[in-house]
Amino acid sequence: AAGIRLRGVSKQFRVSHEKPALVRGLLPRLIHPLRVERHWALRDVDLEIDPGSSVGVIGPNGSGKTTLLSVIAGITQPTTGTVQVAGKVAALLSLGSGFHPELTGVENIFLNGMLLGMTTQEIRKKLDAIVAFSQLDGFLDAPLQTYSAGMQLRLGFAVAAHTEFDVLVIDEVMSVGDAAFQAQCLNTLLAFTRAGKTLLIAAQNAEAFRPLVDRA
Repeated sequence: AAGIRLRGVSKQFRVSHEKPALVRGLLPRLIHPLRVERHWALRDVDLEIDPGSSVGVIGPNGSGKTTLLSVIAGITQPTTGTVQVAGKVAALLSLGSGFHPELTGVENIFLNGMLLGMTTQEIRKKLDAIVAFSQLDGFLDAPLQTYSAGMQLRLGFAVAAHTEFDVLVIDEVMSVGDAAFQAQCLNTLLAFTRAGKTLLIAAQNAEAFRPLVDRA
């Protein structure tokens, strides 16, 4: 059985051009009738990925990469078509996803870990390892809104790296952070591939994941 199998998958979004409620109230004469456009982010996608393989998805902004990964991760449902994924999925889709800016780093580790399917007991057991991986020991009592983009990546990747999963989907986050942490992430992902995990990585160019993938 395939690790990931998509058949005829399409995803449509409704994009509203309605003006904000405050503007409607203040300037009722200037408000046009509600306009809603239908945007197809994905159209009739067929994709099959073998268990334990690593695949890259390349495309510019707006090409549907994030939507594809969100559908595979079960975060959003396709408008049409079928999605089959063998095993548990972990997703690292964007900086700050699954985090709350007003919570501390430690609190966000628990929040994000639970969203990825871990229990609080499991997170407590892995907390020291997550903190060590993130290299953010001195900042974990500060709210996330004080973190730089690179620090948020460290935290998000550290939590995802300590989650039990069969399939990992990653969306355009490998280019953030310093060279040392990028190398740490790369080594961790290579260890996942050696352990037989299925990886799906999206980026705007192949250089971001060339050492990791079997095909793109």
